Amino acid sequence: MTQLRLGLPKGSLEQSTLALFEQAGWKISPNYRNYYPEVDDPELSCVLVRAQEMAPYVANGTLDLGLTGLDWILETETQDQVEEICTLTYSKSSEQPSRWVLVVPKDSPVSRIADLQGKKIATELVGFTQRYLAERGIQASVEFSWGATEAKVVEGLVDAVVEITETGSTIRAHGLRIVEDLLVTETRLIANPRARQDPGKRAKIDQIALMLQAALAARHKVALKLNIRDRDLDSIVALLPSLHAPTVSHLYDREWLAVETVVDARLVRDLVPRLRLAGAEGILEYELRKMV
Repeated sequence: MTQLRLGLPKGSLEQSTLALFEQAGWKISPNYRNYYPEVDDPELSCVLVRAQEMAPYVANGTLDLGLTGLDWILETETQDQVEEICTLTYSKSSEQPSRWVLVVPKDSPVSRIADLQGKKIATELVGFTQRYLAERGIQASVEFSWGATEAKVVEGLVDAVVEITETGSTIRAHGLRIVEDLLVTETRLIANPRARQDPGKRAKIDQIALMLQAALAARHKVALKLNIRDRDLDSIVALLPSLHAPTVSHLYDREWLAVETVVDARLVRDLVPRLRLAGAEGILEYELRKMV
């Protein structure tokens, strides 16, 4: 049996990635003495790898499959050496894409990218930032930051930083200002092209992609089940958003029907009172694990 070698991002995305795989059907247990988690699937072997290093390992065949951000694929210039299978929008704290932004002090004269001419910039995303500026004819010094990047511009060590954020609240809390977005990044499931040519590995990769996407899709939906009188069917169905149409079946009492449907989770708080007023009874809400 051929095992698929799967790279999991170590660091800030680690726990949310393990939770996503568990929801998708794989129990992955980290071994804190090494970088090789145990997984309850004999067709998989896992290794923890920094997201910044994932794409090169997948590109050279050390790993068959891995999860990393679009930012690190572009940073390592491996986009032509790996196959992107799907985009997975999740993060350690939310399910919205992260952004790499240009940040300066509030009182900085820099108000646009062009104002960086001759300035000093700190970032962890050096290669991408250098290419981004060069494509726009801007000459600036870009230096690598090992961490505490925002502090460097606060302390005046550099003129600007390129930093990753989701909401920008932390940046504003430090008295800084976002000039503009440079890159929107999301997690990508990437594969080695040679692994995709192996029928067994390809089938496993497709299975993993399908189940991860199904788990993420289910996070935004819930199932509703309710009982209604036959005479109220049309009016209640009109209230229900649905993928296609709700499932309707008769109860033992033929004057009553059971209705099941899937709706956006954020709609439930407004929808349930409306259903109740329209005559629905026994309304139940179920969390979904997967939706294909």
